[in-house]
Amino acid sequence: MGTLVSIQENGMSKNPIISNVVSAVAVAGFGLILLNLTFLFDYALHRLVTGAIGLFAPADLERTYGLRHALFVAVIGLISWPIFRSRLGPLYKAIYMTVPSAVVFVTLGMLLYRWPIAAYSLGTLVGAGVLYCFYRTRQPWLYYYAVILVGLALAAFSLRGGEI
Repeated sequence: MGTLVSIQENGMSKNPIISNVVSAVAVAGFGLILLNLTFLFDYALHRLVTGAIGLFAPADLERTYGLRHALFVAVIGLISWPIFRSRLGPLYKAIYMTVPSAVVFVTLGMLLYRWPIAAYSLGTLVGAGVLYCFYRTRQPWLYYYAVILVGLALAAFSLRGGEI
């Protein structure tokens, strides 16, 4: 990330097109890295919860799945709150925005996988609602870009038959 900051400080930011392209590529690239780390964190948290439940009762993986995923969504929400309230720059927040966006869209898809039209419709409504909130609060364009990028990538993934 230091390279990004130095590129923007060394004169390339004088050309807004180059600065915007570099920022968009950074959101996509570093967002992908964060998403991979998020899925690893999800796996670790699921294993931890399954192990903890197994200490007290026989762990039936199917029965604890909803609990484990709800806990993961709550943890991501708790992590996201201070990040979005911090003084980090818009670029860093937009990069991080890929994580809660993906978690929300994936959760909707998992909960409604039996009803694909409902999953896509609700995902579109939630995404549009988030974008509207950004519009009302005059957030930077990178936030819009992050949510739209994640939404389109996950929609394309699932429409091509991908499963999580």
